[in-house]
Amino acid sequence: MESFLSKFFPEVLIATKNTKRNIYCKYDNQWLTTFTSSLFLTAALSSLVASRVTRMVGRQRIMLFGGAMFLAGAILNGAAINIAMLIIGLYLSETAPAKWRGAFASSFSFFLVLGGLCANITNYFADRIPSWGWRISLGVAAVPGAILVVGALFVSDTPSSLVLRDHPDQARAALQRIRGTDADVDSEFKDIVRAVEEAKQNEKGAFRRLLSKQYRHNLIVGVAIPLFYELTGMTVVAVFLPVLFRTVGFNSQRAILGSVISSTVALFATLLGSLVMDYTGSRFLLITGALGMMLCEVAIAWVMAAHMGLHNAVSMPRNYATGVLVLILLAMFFFGVSWSNVRWPLLSEVYPVEVRSAGQAISVSVWLCLTFSELQAFIKMLCAIKYGVFLVHAGCLLVATIFVALFLPETNGVPLEVMRSVWTDHWFWRRFVKDDKQNNYGFALL
Repeated sequence: MESFLSKFFPEVLIATKNTKRNIYCKYDNQWLTTFTSSLFLTAALSSLVASRVTRMVGRQRIMLFGGAMFLAGAILNGAAINIAMLIIGLYLSETAPAKWRGAFASSFSFFLVLGGLCANITNYFADRIPSWGWRISLGVAAVPGAILVVGALFVSDTPSSLVLRDHPDQARAALQRIRGTDADVDSEFKDIVRAVEEAKQNEKGAFRRLLSKQYRHNLIVGVAIPLFYELTGMTVVAVFLPVLFRTVGFNSQRAILGSVISSTVALFATLLGSLVMDYTGSRFLLITGALGMMLCEVAIAWVMAAHMGLHNAVSMPRNYATGVLVLILLAMFFFGVSWSNVRWPLLSEVYPVEVRSAGQAISVSVWLCLTFSELQAFIKMLCAIKYGVFLVHAGCLLVATIFVALFLPETNGVPLEVMRSVWTDHWFWRRFVKDDKQNNYGFALL
């Protein structure tokens, strides 16, 4: 939004109107990229401690705290008068813990994309308000923050959470309220206590065990998936989509409209991916999506190179700019139906239960740290290597395709209790997990 740039980044707004400056470099501003990327770094740090803090204080309190921080961040952003307030506001908004990462599998991606669509629609209409429309875009985040706070007041701690925090009497009372005053909860309560004790044992030393040779194959795949996910370039493209559209010649309003259309396409793709995942399997979607994105990014680079030139470019002809928009939408479709949709259920499957929580924490943190790094570097790369930034991501997609084809076993549809078998049957990983196969066989006999 020009009203936002004029308030906090006037030098960027001046650069966008400078016809003598290379179009690729008009948004090259470190403070702007820091504002955009800072929330991902904070989210990475909070995701590592989320489960431990939740175990200590309970789900209701952590939801109240997270909602209050989100609400405070939104209010601070909407009332910001300088860049420091903006970044602090983002930090507060992102300290809500990622307790439910991987839960509900692809539904997480659906609601994430839906939230992005709502944000882009808000931006589109707020951009029409001169001078202070940006305050609506940032301040409207107070709505979900308030919903989190109010909703948390009506959510009680679960019996398992109370047992985990050494409150067995309260846990039993909570279970009795849930099942009814006349229900016999003795057997179920004993099962909960037993399950919590087993969970405590699994949590002890989980990070240390995950780094051992026994779980090396799980960790490699668990890190590779978020690594290649980020190197697709689609997260960065989604965040900087208005910048890219401004770069190729769209005005502010049309650039934001392009983001609305892109979010709509991503939402449709996410729904489609959820429907076909059980039929096609994870590997097919990942490979098909990577190849589709790779071809789109090569085409985008070719169009930008041919019709914006290498030096002193001012704008792109409108029909070619529209072509770039279509290619980006097509790439977002491939991304939404494959990598964006598959990564959450996949990361919940590649780790065995005894290290699953620690493994998912590492995977999520790797993804968020990479997102922070890429967002910090993207505008610089766009200015330095111009259209070549898309060729870099296309090359990463080629490597990702090869990795998935050769080293990722198919986990879709495999029961979690026998998930180790997909590693022992894999042509490469089986040499590292022979002992696990023997142990699983003996366990199955028992």
